[in-house]
Amino acid sequence: MHKKKIVMIGNGMAGIRTIEEILKNSIDTYDITIFGKEPHPNYNRIQLSTVLQGDTTVDDIILNNWDWYEKNNIQLFTGEMITNVDTDKKLVESNKGRQVFYDQLIFATGSSPFIIPVPGVDKKGITGFRDIQDCETMIKSAEDYKKAVVIGGGLLGLEAAKGLCNLGMDVNVVHLMPHLMERQLDATAATMLKEELERQGINFLMEKQTVEVLGDDRVTGLRFKDGSEVEADLIVMAVGIKSNAQLAKEAGVSTNRGIIVNDYMETDIPDVYAIGECAEHRGMVYGLVAPLYEQAQVLAKRICQVDTEPYQGSVTGTQLKVAGVDLYSAGEIEDDETTKSIKVHNDYEGVYKKVVIRDNLVVGTVLYGETAESTRLFRMLSKQEDVSEMTSLSILQAAGEAEESDVAIMPNDELVCGCNGVTKGTIVDAIHAQDLTTVDQVGGCTNAGRSCGRCKPMIADLLAHTLGDGFDAANQKEAICGCTTLSRDEVVAEIREKGLSTVKEVMHVLEWQNEEGCNKCRPALNYYLGMVYPDYKDERDSRLVNEKMHANIQKDCTYSVVPRMYGGVTNPEDLKKLADVAIKYDVPLVKLTGGQRIGLFGIKKEDLTAIWEELDMPSGYAYGKSLRTVKTCVGAKFCRYGTQDSMGLGMELEKKFERLDTPHKFKMGVSGCPRNCAESGIKDIGIIGIDGGWEMYVAGNGGTDLRAGDLLYTVKTKEELIDIASAFLQYYRETGKYLERTSKWVERLGLDHIKTVLEDDTQRKELIDRLNKTLARYNEPWKEAVEDGEIQDKYYTKLEPQLTTV
Repeated sequence: MHKKKIVMIGNGMAGIRTIEEILKNSIDTYDITIFGKEPHPNYNRIQLSTVLQGDTTVDDIILNNWDWYEKNNIQLFTGEMITNVDTDKKLVESNKGRQVFYDQLIFATGSSPFIIPVPGVDKKGITGFRDIQDCETMIKSAEDYKKAVVIGGGLLGLEAAKGLCNLGMDVNVVHLMPHLMERQLDATAATMLKEELERQGINFLMEKQTVEVLGDDRVTGLRFKDGSEVEADLIVMAVGIKSNAQLAKEAGVSTNRGIIVNDYMETDIPDVYAIGECAEHRGMVYGLVAPLYEQAQVLAKRICQVDTEPYQGSVTGTQLKVAGVDLYSAGEIEDDETTKSIKVHNDYEGVYKKVVIRDNLVVGTVLYGETAESTRLFRMLSKQEDVSEMTSLSILQAAGEAEESDVAIMPNDELVCGCNGVTKGTIVDAIHAQDLTTVDQVGGCTNAGRSCGRCKPMIADLLAHTLGDGFDAANQKEAICGCTTLSRDEVVAEIREKGLSTVKEVMHVLEWQNEEGCNKCRPALNYYLGMVYPDYKDERDSRLVNEKMHANIQKDCTYSVVPRMYGGVTNPEDLKKLADVAIKYDVPLVKLTGGQRIGLFGIKKEDLTAIWEELDMPSGYAYGKSLRTVKTCVGAKFCRYGTQDSMGLGMELEKKFERLDTPHKFKMGVSGCPRNCAESGIKDIGIIGIDGGWEMYVAGNGGTDLRAGDLLYTVKTKEELIDIASAFLQYYRETGKYLERTSKWVERLGLDHIKTVLEDDTQRKELIDRLNKTLARYNEPWKEAVEDGEIQDKYYTKLEPQLTTV
C-alpha cells in the first residue's frame, strides 16, 4: 500500500504531539519526515528555566528521544532549516539543498523572541530565551561576566533573571510598565512578587524604555529614554515573541500575526496545515501548551480522516511558578464599572487571592502564594457557574478543620492536567483499574503531570481521596523514567532477586511500557547492572552518545579528546604526542582544562579512532559518569607551605579509581595544606593536608548549585584515607540514583547515616571488597571499542542522525 507522505517543518512540542496523535489514529499509514533547526530531538521547552537554574540537564527535558523517531520510522533532520516551499509541486527544500516531496505539509515553526529595534542590538552579548542554545549562551556568559540585564518583566524574563542570579550574576530587570507580569497579575500581586524577588537578589528598573545598547564590539550597558544608563555584560531580550510565519507567507499561505488557520488547523492552501505558536486561529495566537495540544488532537484526526469536533479556541488559565512562588491567573484580572471582586490579602503568609465577578459569574481570578483553588475557580469561569451562593470566607481556620476537599466535589469531567487534557474521571478510573498508588504511576498510565508538572499536587490529592486509608503519602516514589512505574530501589531489588543480567531482560521481565526503553532508563539500567554484578559486561548500546564515542560532542558537531593526566602531572613524551597529533589533524584548539589536563577541541568524528590510537594515552573520561579528575597542588615536594605530598596521593587515587562507573560524574581534589589551592572544599571528595594527617571532605559541588563539602573524617595515614574513600564511593554506587551527584545523595541519605555505615568495620570491609572486584573488570574502553570495530563500523553508522546533538 502506498503511504502518504507527511512533511513537518518544526520539531517542537505542538508539532510532535500532532505526530503522536496521528500515530495513535493511523499507525503505519504515513511516511513522516520532520525538519528541525535545532540539533536536538523534541524537548520540553517549559522546563528550560530549570536547565538554566541548574536543577535539570538537557537530557532530563527530552520528551521524544532518538529511539522514538527510529521506532516509529520517522526521518528526522536536525540542524536543518526549510528555506523554500513550493505548494504547486508539493516540494520543500532545505538550507542543505535537500528536496522532499509531500502529500500533506504541516507548519510547526513556532515563534522567535522579539528583539527590540534600537541602535546597538547587533553587538555581542545579546540573547533571547527560547531554546537550549540560549540557555547555554547564558550559562557560558556567567562564567566570564558578572553583570546581566534582562529586558522584560514577564514570565520568561523573570525566569531568566532568577536563573542568572543562581549562576552568580548581578541581575537587573528592565520593565516598561509600572508593575511586573501585567497581563497575568494585578498591581497588588505584582508588588508582592517584586518584593519577594528583590529579597532573592534581583534588582528592578521599572518604567524604563530602552533606546540604545551601549558598547563597541560587545555590550557594556543600556541607555534609557530618560537619559539614565545601566551597565551590562549580558543582555537577555524577553519582551515577547513573534510567530515564525515568514516561510509560509513566502509560499503564498495567508498570514497575519501568524499563519491563518480554520477550525481544523487548515490554511487556505489545500493539504497545508499549521499548528502551535506559528498558527493564528480566530485572531488568536496561543503560547501556552494546553491550547496547542488541543489543536494537535483536532489536526491529527483531520489528517487521518477521523470525525472530530472543530477547534473553537481555548479558555486559558496560567499556573506558574516563578522563583519558588506559586501564581495562577485566568480571564480578566482588572476591575471595571461592571464587575465586583472578592479579595483576600494575607500579608502575614504572603497570600493574595482575587476573584472578579460580573452578573454572578466568575470572569477572572488572580492567585498569589497559594493556588490550590485554581482548578475550582477555573471550572466556575469556563462553565459559567452561578456563584451567588458561594461568597463565604474562612479566616484563621485551624489545622484539620478544612472543608470538603476540592477533589471530592470536583466533577469527573473536569480537567486536572490541562497540558495533556486528562480529567479527574480518567485518573480515578486508572487508579482503580491499574491499582495505582503513586503520582508517577498515574503519569505513566495517563500522561497527567508529565508536561509542566503543576498538577502533581492535585494528582496526589486525588490518590489520597480515592484510596483513603490505603494511600501512603511517604511512599510517593519517583519512577526512573516514563517507561516504567518502578523506582530505582524497586528495579535494583528485582535485578537482585530475579537474577536479571541484561538491559533487555530487565525491560522484558519487569514489563517496560516501551520495550526498547529510552535515553533515560537504558543508561541507568546499564549502570545498575554493573553495580550489582562486579563482572558485568558493559552494554555499549545502552551508553549515552558521548560515552559511546569516547569524546564530547561540541556545539559545532566536532569533538573534544581529553587524555588522562594523573593529578595534572605530565611528561615530555606525552606532550610531544599531543603536539604531533594536533599538528597532523589540524586541531583548532589545544586548551588547558579546568581539571588540569590538555584537551584537543574541534576534532572531526572520522579522526577520533586514529587520534586515540596515535596518542596511546588513557582517556580522561571527560564524557563519563565516572571519575573525571583529581586536581592537585604541588604539595610538600615543592611548596614551602605544603605539609603533605598532595601530588603523590592525588595520582594514586586517580589511578585506583579511574574508569569506575558511578551514578554521576565525580571529581576529587587533593591540597597539600589548608591554603587549599586544589579547591578541595568543593569536590565530591576533597582532601586537605594538615600537620600529621589529612582532612577528608565529601559532597562538595562547584557548579551552579554551589555547595561546600562536609568534613567526613580526619585521618592520620594515606592507607586509612584510601580505605574510607573506597567505602564511600562504593556506598554511593550502591545507593545513589543514576544521575544523582554526591551532593544530592548525601543530603538525601544524611551524613550521619553514611558515617554509621562507614564506621561499621564489617560493612566497610565488604564495601571495599565489592569495589575492588568491580575495578578488576575494567579495560580502557576506547581501545576495546577500536578492537571490536565498534567505533568505526557500528557506532558511526548507527549514530549518524544523532551526531548533531550537544
